[in-house]
Amino acid sequence: MSAFFLPNRLFIKLLIGFWLCSSLIILAVGSLPLLQQSHEAGEIPPPIMNVLQRVAEKLQRSPERLRNIRTMEGADIDHHRPLVAPPDADPTINFPGPRAEDPKRPRNMGEQPFHLFIFDAQGQLINSPRLPLTVRNNLLMISALERPSPRAFSFREEMFFGPIVFSANGENYRLYAGLPGPHRLPWFFFFIEHKLLTLSLAILLSGVLCALLAWHLGKPLMSLKLAANALAHGNLTNRVDEATSRRHDEIGELGIAFNSMADAIERMVNSQRRLISDISHELRTPLTRLQLALALARKRGFAGEETERIAYEADQLGQMIAELLELSRVTLKTPEEKVYVGLAESLSQVLDDAEFEAAQQGKNILIQIPEELVVPHYPRPLSRAIENLLRNAIRYAETEITLCASVEQNKVLIIIADDGPGIEEQELQAIFKPFYRPQSARDRETGGWGLGLAITEAAVAAHHGTISARNRIVGGLEVTMKLPLVG
Repeated sequence: MSAFFLPNRLFIKLLIGFWLCSSLIILAVGSLPLLQQSHEAGEIPPPIMNVLQRVAEKLQRSPERLRNIRTMEGADIDHHRPLVAPPDADPTINFPGPRAEDPKRPRNMGEQPFHLFIFDAQGQLINSPRLPLTVRNNLLMISALERPSPRAFSFREEMFFGPIVFSANGENYRLYAGLPGPHRLPWFFFFIEHKLLTLSLAILLSGVLCALLAWHLGKPLMSLKLAANALAHGNLTNRVDEATSRRHDEIGELGIAFNSMADAIERMVNSQRRLISDISHELRTPLTRLQLALALARKRGFAGEETERIAYEADQLGQMIAELLELSRVTLKTPEEKVYVGLAESLSQVLDDAEFEAAQQGKNILIQIPEELVVPHYPRPLSRAIENLLRNAIRYAETEITLCASVEQNKVLIIIADDGPGIEEQELQAIFKPFYRPQSARDRETGGWGLGLAITEAAVAAHHGTISARNRIVGGLEVTMKLPLVG
């Protein structure tokens, strides 16, 4: 249980990754309304505040105008009258228009008017027959405040100021002013006004963060998968890359454990192969002595049926030991340089011998290997593999054997087929195991020791290739070798 709470664990990385992604999205979405509110509900600039207070004082001194407004719908007061910034106003403040005395003021720029809105104590608008939607929104924002005080609210279409409270005829009134026209807003208003774009950006950013997290976790897992597949295909030297095994989380520990397992498997398999090789070498000494004793016995006239039988079995044992040594040499990957020559040229001697052997048995071999086909290979193991397959095909074929080589998806395909009886389906995967002989080849006279195809499979594995067998629909066996085109 204590290991679960150690730092730098995969659980913590997943937790922090998703938590950070969610927190950033929530923070970004939640901060926009706060930024908007902090910008919209600002202080009224002093020059504009002074103008509004003077308007309120004027209405307070002339209460009859309010009565006229009530009865004559504001005809007596021009609430669209332009209000110009005073000469001593701050030039950085966005006023309704430039100073009247400013010589740089464009001729075609009219002074933008304040729109005045007056509400009585009951909240009724008394100087306009209709309440604009922006004004209604601003009033809702002001009413949401605990203590409404004069504030400035900014929108792209209008700036809104108020309330300015004043009394006339013993009643309280609230004065608001709106300044229409486009206004420069902060950058975050762009995201507030374009909600669909903001949502798309949030989805995109969250996708990028999740993709980075997935890549961080998926890349080492892919390395583990490739290493496991290579090990399963017989490449005992393949290991998880160093970047994965040096990670400080469960994936790194898994990579270290995998490499340790691969090291143990490689040592065990190599020890087994060396044991076979050592035993084969040790058997050669008593076998040589036995053959020498047989030769002496024949020389002294002790030849007979028993002696010939012993000689035959000694020869068989010698062939088996030679096969075991060849299998051990191929599987142990004795150092040998790869050659980059044409496949037909490299196999010329093997192909000539196979054609001669087939002709002696009245059979025909069709060979199709492009002259320009060059594949990096170890000459001796590959020649031995092709030789074993051709001899098996010649042994069991009725009349025809074919050998075709081609290139397909960066792989060299070598297909050897015959028109013989084939093999039982359940035995197709087992014929490449050492000492395995199909039911149809149990006789040692014809079936050998069951090491030829094992040597072939080991030679193909030394090239990092694959080999498989299947029965042909028209009859016979087809063996396919796939070798990498790039060494």
